[in-house]
Parts: sequence; structure tokens; C-alpha cells
Amino acid sequence: MIGKRLKLARAAAGLSLRDLAARIDNRVSAQQIGKYERDEDVPGSSVLLALSHALGVSLDYLVGDQEMVLEGVEFRKKQITSKKEQAQIQAKALHLIERYLMVEEILGLPSAEWDKPREAPFPVRQIGDADRAAQYLREHWNLGIDPIPNLVELLEERGIKVLVVDSEENIDGLAAQVRRSRGEPVRVIVVRSGVHGERQRFNLAHELGHMVMEVQGDDKFREKAAHRFAGAFLMPAEALWSSVGRHRSSIGWNELFALKQLFGASVQAITYRCGDLGIFPPSLSERLFREFSRLGFRSAPNYEPNQLPEEKAGRFDRLCYRALAENAISEAKAAELLNITVRELNRRMEEPAAVAV
Repeated sequence: MIGKRLKLARAAAGLSLRDLAARIDNRVSAQQIGKYERDEDVPGSSVLLALSHALGVSLDYLVGDQEMVLEGVEFRKKQITSKKEQAQIQAKALHLIERYLMVEEILGLPSAEWDKPREAPFPVRQIGDADRAAQYLREHWNLGIDPIPNLVELLEERGIKVLVVDSEENIDGLAAQVRRSRGEPVRVIVVRSGVHGERQRFNLAHELGHMVMEVQGDDKFREKAAHRFAGAFLMPAEALWSSVGRHRSSIGWNELFALKQLFGASVQAITYRCGDLGIFPPSLSERLFREFSRLGFRSAPNYEPNQLPEEKAGRFDRLCYRALAENAISEAKAAELLNITVRELNRRMEEPAAVAV
């Protein structure tokens, strides 16, 4: 039955029943499409084809049998107020996961189960426990104390799917798991596009903290613990002690922005972290934050200079090209998975990508 998939594809497209009916030139009514979604009726082949074209999905997708449910959704900072927006973001997450699982299964890859430490979720009763949770995760992933050059790539290599979506609302991110009819649940982190790279990385690390910690306390303390985890995961104490020193009474702008490039974190996050570790005394942290406010750094959406570029999720694309090169999928299937035309796929396969100098 196509009901769930039809409703999901419509939600991902951000269309109402009336919108979808209009897109297929009212071949059937909005009420009739509602019946299809409730599995009270089945569309004929011509209507099914029109619906697939209108929604930008394949017929195989609409009639597929993979059933997944997004659960454990936790939005950061505030809940999405628009039910339409929430449904659209969740639907896009499910579309991503389904395509991801399909190509991983074709290639025989086991990474759908994320690389979770055996001790997780780590109990957090005091704020310092969040630092230990970040340290344990770094040790489990053999990261040492070095800065993480690309957090998106790291998460995806560890089996956590990352989806970057456009959002009309001020949503920084959400952490969720996708339950499916077969196999283990899949973890996914969704973040909003159009933000600076340093903020994107902190949001990802924050959501990772929600995934690996079991915080005992109210919502305010849980958010504080996730913030502390993010700072500790991106900027381990030993790395900051080595780069900054253990005790500082002052610091210059050039040094702060050099640290921003090194750790991929905002100067505000660096200042918080140095304050947490006692590297900066309260007087220095307070003076810096007064300057940040005066210069407009603290105004949304974080107007710090020397902004870092957004990180991109490239693993899924690489897997699709690999499957195509190994003749595990057809050109048409690869184009569908990558959401591009066959012509564009051929162009990418035949022409070398521009190399940044």
C-alpha cells in the first residue's frame, strides 16, 4: 500500500492535499488523494505516474515496502511551531535515510549501525560529567586530542547520518533515530543550512552530546550539559592547554581568531571553554564578552568575522558513484539516488571536478 509513502513524499515537498491535486492538474481531487494516503483506495497507473512526477520521486519509491518511523526527535532551543515545517523536515530525514540504507545494502556495508561506545549513554549528574563523556567518546573513536577537520565526515563515517536542510524557522538542529521494519534503528542529526561553519559544527557536536549522554536534570541543565559536551568534544582540555596555556590574564584578537581556525569553533565558544577550564579568569571572560557584544558578535546569527564555510556531507554521494562504477546499480538508479538527471550524472562522471588552488 502506498499511503504512508505518498503522504511522506507530499510532506517532504511541503505540499497540501490541494497543492498536490493542482500539480497533477486536478486529475483527481484533494479528497481522493487523502483516501490514497489513508489506504482507503489505490490510484490507477496514470494517476500514480502523475503523482510521482509531481512529487519528484520514482514509482519504485511510491510502491516500495521499506517502512521506517522517525522517533526520538529532539529539537534544540525551541520546538518547531509549524506542523507543516516539522513534517517536512522529518520527511526529508526519512528520504535521506532510506536512500542511504539502500546504497549501503547494495555495497554490503555495515555502517547503518552507528559506532556507539559500550558505556553510552553516559550518565551526567554534574556538569563536569559532560567533559568526561566527550573524552570517552574521543577515546572510543581514536581521535586523540587533535582538532577535528571535518565533523560531518567524521559522524557519517561513524554511522551517524547528517542531513542539512533549509528551514523557515530558527531551528539549529535535531537528533533522532529512525526505526525501521528490518535491522537496527539508524541515528540521524539534522541541522539547518545557511549558518556559519563554526555554528554548524557546534550544533552537530551539541546534538551528538544529546545522543551519548543521559542527563539527570531539567531541560535547562540538559542544554547546558550538551553545550559543555560540544565544547569539550571540539576543544579537548589538553589541546587547549597546549595551544593557549593553563593560565592567561589576557589574549589578543589575532590569537583568538587563529584558535578559531585551528579548532573550527567561534571565538565565543573558545572563550566559554577557556573559562570552563580555568584558563581564563572570570574577569577576562567578562571583558571579552563585553567586547563581543559591543562589536555585534553576539547578535544572531553570529556575526563574527572570519566565518568558516559550512561543511558538506559527501559520503553518500561517494557511495553512489562507487556503486555505479562497480555496476551494482544502473545510471538511472544512481541519478535517482543523487536526485539529479541522468544527463547531469554523465557530465559528472565524464568531466573532472574543478580543483581548488
